[in-house]
Amino acid sequence: MSTAIRPRDRDAVIQSLRAGVVPRAGQHLIQVGRAREIATLVTDIDRLGDGGSAFRVVIGEYGAGKTFFLNLVRAVALEKRLAVATADLNPDRRLHASGGQARSLYAELMRSLSTRAKPEGGALAGVVEKFIATAKADAKVNRQPTEVVLRERLNQLTELVNGYDFADVIAAYCRGHEDGNEQLKVDAIRWLRGEFTTRTDAKQALGVRTIVDDAAVYDQLKLFARFVRLAGFAGFLVCLDELVNLYKLANTQARSANYEQILRILNDSLQGAAVGLGFVLGGTPEFLLDTRRGLYSYPALQSRLAGNSFAANNLVDFTGPVVRLSSLTPEDFYVLLQKIRAVYAFGDPSRFLLPDQGIFSFMEHCSKRIGDTYFRTPRTTITAFINMLAVLEQNAGTSWQELLGGIEVSPDTGGAADHVASAEEGDEFTSFKL
Repeated sequence: MSTAIRPRDRDAVIQSLRAGVVPRAGQHLIQVGRAREIATLVTDIDRLGDGGSAFRVVIGEYGAGKTFFLNLVRAVALEKRLAVATADLNPDRRLHASGGQARSLYAELMRSLSTRAKPEGGALAGVVEKFIATAKADAKVNRQPTEVVLRERLNQLTELVNGYDFADVIAAYCRGHEDGNEQLKVDAIRWLRGEFTTRTDAKQALGVRTIVDDAAVYDQLKLFARFVRLAGFAGFLVCLDELVNLYKLANTQARSANYEQILRILNDSLQGAAVGLGFVLGGTPEFLLDTRRGLYSYPALQSRLAGNSFAANNLVDFTGPVVRLSSLTPEDFYVLLQKIRAVYAFGDPSRFLLPDQGIFSFMEHCSKRIGDTYFRTPRTTITAFINMLAVLEQNAGTSWQELLGGIEVSPDTGGAADHVASAEEGDEFTSFKL
């Protein structure tokens, strides 16, 4: 039974896919395949909720679905009451730098901070106010001043780097909240976002002696992970995409410094030193495997990220830190195109612009033109499929057979349809990725 799709959700998905980018909403409408990979990340998310840590490197070819996969993991994390921050690495955003690029990455993560109540980002002030609200409620019950209760809760953060100043900034926000001092609240949020560039400005505004600079980014993320748990969230998940930009760094020293930071994050995760903090990093195979410029060029990382030698000949092991996205099968891709057709038609079968036979013909058309890569790296193929639907919609009387060059369906397509029927059944989080 088909379900109607709202125009807003439909347009968000179709416009994003047609442009070759990942939709920010409506991913559930086009999820297929990769159930085991998703289940692995859901296990990590549950571990964060128990106060543990997680680290995964998600590897896939260009256009194979990394970003969609990361977005799906983000959506699951939000539903499980985690705070989630996302960012793409680029020449101006790195894990380690000395010219402000690491602080720029941190600032982007804090701007993108999302919660279930505010999934589109900009949730930092809401997280702080939720923490203050719970502290005020406890203070009222225990008949204590709010700041006393707040300081008691923040005391556990003082054992971490910059913990004292972090606690002072939260206390300053609380004072601004109680006194109606909006400027103090704004300054506190600016500090938490890493937007102060000098210690002098931070001291004048908030009375603290430190700022979030390049050297303090990872320590600040560990602090923030502890804080969101105090605010009532299950944990903090950081999703970083386009790690291939580290691979592209021409300076060997800069590249190695970034890989060393990844090693530090990995070690903390494996040793349980980062409470409630998880990282999911998206990259291409060369970013991982290249022994000259990739992660494997750093011996300590190569030893920790090496695959399980027993997981060969179609055997898998999802317990290691690297998750390699399996290719979509032709059956998965058939189901995907069916779902895109349904989204395009607002979920109404009577408005389908293409029959099942037309989807088979489109797949055969793609196979003859570009080979098996049409379903292994599906981004451009999906764009072409939506372009075809757009032409059929806007040109009455045009037949799909004409657009596809008159390709006929193979005699065994009925059998393929039988296989596809079983592919549609699966886990709730079964997912396709751009």
